[in-house]
Amino acid sequence: MRRAVIAIAVTVLGLTTPAPAQTYPDRLIRMIVPFPPGGPVDIMARIVTQGLPPILGQSVIIENRAGASGSIGAKAVAGSAPDGYTLLFGNISSLVVTPVVTNNRDFDPDKTFTAVAKTSQNYEVLVVHPNFPAKSVRELVALAKANPGQLNFGSAGIGNATHLAAELFKQRTGIDIVHVPYKGAAEAITGVMSEQVQMFFGDIGGVLPLIREGRVRALAISSEARSTDLPTLPTMIESGVPGYVVLTYTGVVAPAATPPEIVGKLNAALNASLQTPEAVAALRRIGAESQPSSPQEFAAFLAAEREKWREVVRLSGVKIE
Repeated sequence: MRRAVIAIAVTVLGLTTPAPAQTYPDRLIRMIVPFPPGGPVDIMARIVTQGLPPILGQSVIIENRAGASGSIGAKAVAGSAPDGYTLLFGNISSLVVTPVVTNNRDFDPDKTFTAVAKTSQNYEVLVVHPNFPAKSVRELVALAKANPGQLNFGSAGIGNATHLAAELFKQRTGIDIVHVPYKGAAEAITGVMSEQVQMFFGDIGGVLPLIREGRVRALAISSEARSTDLPTLPTMIESGVPGYVVLTYTGVVAPAATPPEIVGKLNAALNASLQTPEAVAALRRIGAESQPSSPQEFAAFLAAEREKWREVVRLSGVKIE
């Protein structure tokens, strides 16, 4: 099946690519991951890109440029030549959240990048310590309202997606809970397990093993429908939080002004790679879903996400100077 998908992609690329992009790519492609090696974004990038060389006929290497919640790697790609040889493998933080919470940024993602393809999607899970008295979201909300300012939540850092997920929860429920920022998701979930903080909105891929081991207790998931990984876990909407949907995702963008023919060729290759059985299975193992898309669909998705989180930031007052 994998060979068939690749063969179809190669055939389609060869038949439909206009002359200006016929020679692309003729050298190595760099995929910049703006986070450290071994992290969830890096793992997803390696899953997605492993199928690209047979399709594109060139090597694709991962280059990790971590720092500043993804901004360092994003800026490196933003300043690169728009020729399709330097790409950004970003996520919700680097593509959406960090730009909307940062006052002094050197680039505007709406103008600096062109969308290539959405690659994966998953969700946040609200987790608490197994001894936490509230057994559901409704009980948690009631407890918080009875004790304003007494409960707290951990995050992977100020302005991080895990922080804004909790701010949205506060806005939709009207509760007063205190933010405790950590240096990363691993420290935040450790804070829940050691009862330093009462709750954390964690990516399903990171918290799923801990839920299954009974080290944390899940109260709800941020998806529109229940997850096949946790079929008995209610959604936040089912739990009485209207309109609460938080997606976490990854995707590829290129510098603005990258020729549409090259963007189209990359999009077709990424979509083909995403549909190989190996990629689908590997993503499922870490709680993610393969999400092939067109450049236009991904651009519209990012625009809607930025508008959504700008409003959350406006109401919460969260900013990083």
